[in-house]
Amino acid sequence: MGRRRRGEAIDGWLVIDKPSGMTSTQVVTAVRRTLNAAKAGHAGTLDPIATGILPIALGAATKTIPHLSERRKGYWFQLCWGEERTTDDIEGAVTATSAVRPGADQIRAVLPRFTGAIQQIPPNYSAVKVDGERAYDLARENTPLNLTPRTVQVYRIELAGVPDPDHADFVVECGSGTYMRSLARDIARALGSAGHVSALRRLKVGPFTEAGAITLDKLKALGHIPPPIAPVETVLDDIPALAVTGDEANRLRSGQAIALLRRADIERLEAVEDGAEVCVMAEGRALALARRDGATVRPVRILNPVP
Repeated sequence: MGRRRRGEAIDGWLVIDKPSGMTSTQVVTAVRRTLNAAKAGHAGTLDPIATGILPIALGAATKTIPHLSERRKGYWFQLCWGEERTTDDIEGAVTATSAVRPGADQIRAVLPRFTGAIQQIPPNYSAVKVDGERAYDLARENTPLNLTPRTVQVYRIELAGVPDPDHADFVVECGSGTYMRSLARDIARALGSAGHVSALRRLKVGPFTEAGAITLDKLKALGHIPPPIAPVETVLDDIPALAVTGDEANRLRSGQAIALLRRADIERLEAVEDGAEVCVMAEGRALALARRDGATVRPVRILNPVP
């Protein structure tokens, strides 16, 4: 007999406004303890110095983390000119210096180079795996690293302000795997200077924004007031939804495919391309992720196994 998981079965998404100085894992632990949740995880690591949007998946929502991880993200960061550092942020040791302080017009002129599909070398202190080990572990051991460039997508990057000659603020909308620390480093190099991230905030992840976020302190202060937990299917809003009957839901829960052959069934599938993924809904709740195979819908991952 398997060991029973402790904690309450809570399903959904809780968006935390992460404080600086905590790791993403520490935030997950704090949320799980505060809510007494049986299962929790996060979608997209934030650096310890970073603040902002950290979506926490609870219960069945942990099965949909890959869907959120691939969604667009928004960031604000501050670039500090004059010093390149080992970590590409304010916590690292200085490795190079420069007296060059670019002006606003110079900065804007190079930003098109960092828009679209670009090649980016991750920071040495990152979670990228090298021969099965994390780059940051190897970097801490002073192991020489030669990380290879990766293609990432930057949809938008704008100069948001120049508060003083030593700093410049940027806002970015990007795809998965884009490092703001690498952007800061490379922008500085492109301008003949040196630079690193001195402050970083994530503004959005997929459908989650600052408007729906809560701080850990406010979460703890809620007491018996229910926290603002979004439904599991919130992160599946970019794929078609398909409502099923009770009998169909039961077959899907047991791992069986369902055939939709009646006229009304076919109409339900008209908006879904053959081979496409769908979010199966039953009684207003996300039941499963499934795939259309002609007139058949086959379950890929069960989200809500309990009737």
